[in-house]
Amino acid sequence: MGNPKAFLTIPRQEAGYRPVHERINDFSEIEQTLNGNDRRTQASRCMDCGVPFCHWACPIGNRQPEWQDLLHKGRWLEAYKILEQTCDFPEFTGRICPALCEKSCVLYLSIHEPVTIRENEAAIAEAAFREGFIKPVKPLRNGKKIAVVGSGPAGLTVANQLNRKGFEVTVFEKDELAGGLLRFGIPNFKLGKNIIDRRINLMEKEGIIFKTKIHVGKDIKARKLVETFDAVCLAVGSEVPRDLPVEGRHLKGIHFALEYLGQQNRLIEGFKIPDKEIINAKHKNVLVIGGGDTGSDCVGTANRQGAKNVTQIEILPQPPIDFNPATPWPVWPQILKTSSSHEEGCTRRWNLTTNKFTGDNKGNLKEVEVEQVEWIKPNAGSRPEMKLTGKKEIIKAELVFLCMGFVNPLQDALIKELTLHTDQRKNIAVDDKYKTSLEKVFACGDAVSGASLAVKAMASGRKAAEEIDKQIRIKNYV
Repeated sequence: MGNPKAFLTIPRQEAGYRPVHERINDFSEIEQTLNGNDRRTQASRCMDCGVPFCHWACPIGNRQPEWQDLLHKGRWLEAYKILEQTCDFPEFTGRICPALCEKSCVLYLSIHEPVTIRENEAAIAEAAFREGFIKPVKPLRNGKKIAVVGSGPAGLTVANQLNRKGFEVTVFEKDELAGGLLRFGIPNFKLGKNIIDRRINLMEKEGIIFKTKIHVGKDIKARKLVETFDAVCLAVGSEVPRDLPVEGRHLKGIHFALEYLGQQNRLIEGFKIPDKEIINAKHKNVLVIGGGDTGSDCVGTANRQGAKNVTQIEILPQPPIDFNPATPWPVWPQILKTSSSHEEGCTRRWNLTTNKFTGDNKGNLKEVEVEQVEWIKPNAGSRPEMKLTGKKEIIKAELVFLCMGFVNPLQDALIKELTLHTDQRKNIAVDDKYKTSLEKVFACGDAVSGASLAVKAMASGRKAAEEIDKQIRIKNYV
């Protein structure tokens, strides 16, 4: 703790976003950065608390006070070495993590100005790449081979960890490029894909093999993987979206969020999409159903495509502003969040359920009927109950994006991707060691937990890698 009074004299300073009128015209990253001196000054605000709640809240257990102090002192290399001990890809989390650590920072509680932990993390990672601190690691091989199915945050973390432990790792990815949700789920204006490419190139130099456009279970038999490799880790993510089976769901113009976001990212990458399949919001009234981050990403993408107007609705009540007594510090606060996409233009509404979609005689979506709902306070131990009010209205929309989350994919993923015999389709489960009931098969990330944060998927990947290494060593394979 280089400056014990910094938190009293230095206010929180965020780098902020590029101006709306500028960023709305492209898909480049919107977040700016501070210069090195200002970044070090911000790091000096860390109080090195006796109980570091930032560390407690971080799914991967980052040791924030340690690398904040090193950053404040200008010791960037040492700061990165501490950071990489717990975080495999700080250049990702420093951009897309919602920063649970900051909401548990003591300065968030006391003056509502937490340390800029996430931005500092990104700055350390970028300095490490820029200054050449990050070099390919050539681990001593142990002669054992691991297959990782899926190259999202969990899959990349498993691969990285096991490769560093000496295993020969092959990553199988069904999409055109590695990255999973990072590549085809998160818009470029939040995470530039050059950042992913840089990391993938480094991992390849370290010996990890990436095989893309290979769908395990279709292009290659699961049995072959299990027979060929000493262990298989299933990190296929959570890709089964929650549907909205109401009248008119079949109409043209209604799409799942990732269908839309993934296509836009592919267009930016230069992949050819047939004209009749392209989803474009230009000059259209857009309705986003679902109030989470994915919905926000659809808002930002539609605005960049030139939407006439964008409305986002949520079935739940509007969260409180600034403070929610139901989620007190240091837990993550369930409060109103206004994203950069919302700032770019969006009408937001709450307590609305969707009754039906209406189209023209050509099958094209034209309108959406919604209805206000009320939430009845529960009795002790029960959940709130939703009540229809009968107050209906019509929202004009030619394009609708369904952003209502994902169903837990564990059973379907294991059955579809790695089932070897029909009699194994029952009672498939994952234990607390990330091992499935299938021999030599492990699973981690959203495939186990359901859709969650990228940083939580990374934490799961690190733990799964530890268990895989441990299990193989127990069997005297190594």
